[in-house]
Amino acid sequence: MVSRPTFQNAIVRPPAPNFGDGLTTADLGSPDYAIALAQHEAYCAALEHCGLALTRLPADHRHPDSTFVEDTAILAGGRAILTRPGAVSRQGEVAAIYETLGTFYDHLESIEGPGTLDGGDVCEADGHAIIKLSGRTNEDGARQLAAFYSTAGITSETIDVRVIPGVLHLKSGLAYVGHGRMVAIAALAKHPALSRYQVLTVDPDEEYAANCILVNDRILVPAKHPRTRAALEHHGTELVELDMSEFQKMDGGLSCLSLRF
Repeated sequence: MVSRPTFQNAIVRPPAPNFGDGLTTADLGSPDYAIALAQHEAYCAALEHCGLALTRLPADHRHPDSTFVEDTAILAGGRAILTRPGAVSRQGEVAAIYETLGTFYDHLESIEGPGTLDGGDVCEADGHAIIKLSGRTNEDGARQLAAFYSTAGITSETIDVRVIPGVLHLKSGLAYVGHGRMVAIAALAKHPALSRYQVLTVDPDEEYAANCILVNDRILVPAKHPRTRAALEHHGTELVELDMSEFQKMDGGLSCLSLRF
């Protein structure tokens, strides 16, 4: 089995004052901006606690969703691939992060139209990537990414689970947590694409906790999901709980808020 990568860096961007004007399908009310800033700072501190050096970009009021930097690029196999978000209002976020990625990568690839792809629809685990077709990622975008992965020696497969309600992005419903293990919501847990992994199925009332992230030797997990926490602790990995309430209101989670490499 391919060994887990060790992340050394992360790119983050705090929410702008117009964060609440972004796209969302959640019906949880408007985010409290001051609380969102505090939660984002706690998130950044957790990444640093995991040993990552942060590149902190300024808030971008031009793009209310821009704090969700994960959707702008795929970083894998020592390569950076700029995405083309499926929401037209978010495509400017890619140009806004281009220069920053160029300081770390000599050459940047790009998803080209008519392809669309959001980073949140891609989960790489042990040298294999799952790419979800969604309202944000289309067949052409998935095909282009699969070709990039192939040249980097990473296998991939595309899954179509657009009929599953409430799953905006692939990583809204699953996460790789190391050692051949996935965390997934029930609607995804038995999908053939996950058959190679040991799957921990989260309870229906804790589905938000499926968006957790493995950062080196720790797992960051949303707070207030005790059964998911207990199940992850059973495997002996150190957990870091973070309150994500204001980002949940905007369809965001732990993976969305950074590009880790």
